[in-house]
Amino acid sequence: MKHTVVLAAVLSLAMLSGCGGQKHDPAAQAPPPVQVENEGGVSLITVERPGRFPLATATEYRSTSTLNVTATVNPDISRQVPVISIASGRVVAIHTQIGASVKKGQLLMEVQSTDISNAFNAYLKAVNDERLARTQDERAKILYDKGAIAKSQVEIADDGEQDAKADLLAAEQQLAVLGVDKDHPSLTAKVYSPATGVVIAQNVTVAAATGVTYAGTSTAFTIADLSQVWVICDVYENDLPMVHVGDKAEIRLNAYPDRVITGTIGEIDAVLDPSIRTAKVRIQVPNPDRLMRIGMFATATFHGRRPEQHVAAPASAILHLHDRDWVYVPAGEGKFRRIGVVAGAMIGDGKQEILSGLAPGQQVVTNALELQNSVEQ
Repeated sequence: MKHTVVLAAVLSLAMLSGCGGQKHDPAAQAPPPVQVENEGGVSLITVERPGRFPLATATEYRSTSTLNVTATVNPDISRQVPVISIASGRVVAIHTQIGASVKKGQLLMEVQSTDISNAFNAYLKAVNDERLARTQDERAKILYDKGAIAKSQVEIADDGEQDAKADLLAAEQQLAVLGVDKDHPSLTAKVYSPATGVVIAQNVTVAAATGVTYAGTSTAFTIADLSQVWVICDVYENDLPMVHVGDKAEIRLNAYPDRVITGTIGEIDAVLDPSIRTAKVRIQVPNPDRLMRIGMFATATFHGRRPEQHVAAPASAILHLHDRDWVYVPAGEGKFRRIGVVAGAMIGDGKQEILSGLAPGQQVVTNALELQNSVEQ
């Protein structure tokens, strides 16, 4: 029985080996094997038929250095106008709201104030005093012509009339400042817009106190002309040599990344933020179509003044892997070496700038991703 079992096992192995000889070898149709070696932390890859990975020569590319920083859109302070109520009192009506566009002379709010009644009372008294002084002056001149009084009394009466006229003029101007028409007095002081623009701040509501006496802040509204805005960014002190007043800057809004708006550096703060070692840089940017809104995030790009030498290579030759950029260069005898580079901006014609890690004249594999995929298989 033991011999029978052994014989059956031998016959089974022979049949299996015979059947296996009739199948095709899958390895015969597989891609050429890839061997990866590590030399001092640098990946060295050996492939068969290296000709299927074409090479390109890195070229010299001269351009100015660039600096990209985050920024925000802010109103131009020189184009902001505060709106205040000279009359102190209670707000009884508001005719605008934050974010609204207003015209110069447009009614913004109405204030109920005792300042109006006091000013109108002073005006009426000034009118009566001026009328009495004018009558006394005329009477004094008649008496002087008839020799009834001395000339000094005429001069006193004339001086009294001039003082009364001055008091009347001051009373009229006080009513004008409060926004009250002397011929058509109102129970409320009307506050009008001093400029054309957009209401960017509102500090009052209906029934709230306003004015320079009762309110916590005298500014009821803030109106800004947004036809020109400031884009403000923080620049580290090590990068300040690239930024100069009067230079141009490119602005890209996060909301409209494909649009480039050109501005001019108007001011660089003289004092650094001691906590993060940055200086505020203010860029004056025209905004005629109101595309830029207050508070928007943006990216500001500054360009150096002197061109620098960089390297350009096909964008397909650059492999982004593990938060780093790499290229493959030939190492002879069917081998390729992967080296780290610092990639820059796209420069057209399918090429990309390489800031460091590669020299002009070096050859690189144009289809780096295909080679990397071969390695990972």
